[in-house]
Amino acid sequence: MKVAILSGSVYGTAEEVARHAQNLLKAAGFETFYNSRAALADIQAFGPEALLAVTSTTGMGELPDNLQPLYSAIRDQLPAAWSDLPGAVIALGDASYGDTFCGGGEQMRELFDELGVNEVQEMLRIDASESVTPETDAEPWLARLIEALKG
Repeated sequence: MKVAILSGSVYGTAEEVARHAQNLLKAAGFETFYNSRAALADIQAFGPEALLAVTSTTGMGELPDNLQPLYSAIRDQLPAAWSDLPGAVIALGDASYGDTFCGGGEQMRELFDELGVNEVQEMLRIDASESVTPETDAEPWLARLIEALKG
């Protein structure tokens, strides 16, 4: 199965989590595509059979600047080929921001819903105020995602 990983990061933490997820998916036998600067055409050329979004959240609950162009391109086109694909989201944020905690991840979940992507696992929320090793903290969730994608 081919898994495309989309990511948005402010300080690089979400990119580290995305790279770690890529390594775990590859070790489990999946073919992966990950490029933090990928354009929609790059991802479409890969032909994903599953989608994973890993994103941090800016202070106002928005997506990071580096994910905005890809997010907008996907929303504008809503690729029909992605309908019914399995997908999941890892959201990074800081719970001290209250209502906007993991808002970037919520935006990706909404986009996946618009696309018709089947959420195979509930969104993982990683709280920066509690986690010092988000890539390690994501491992149990990623192990369950791998099982869901294999199932």
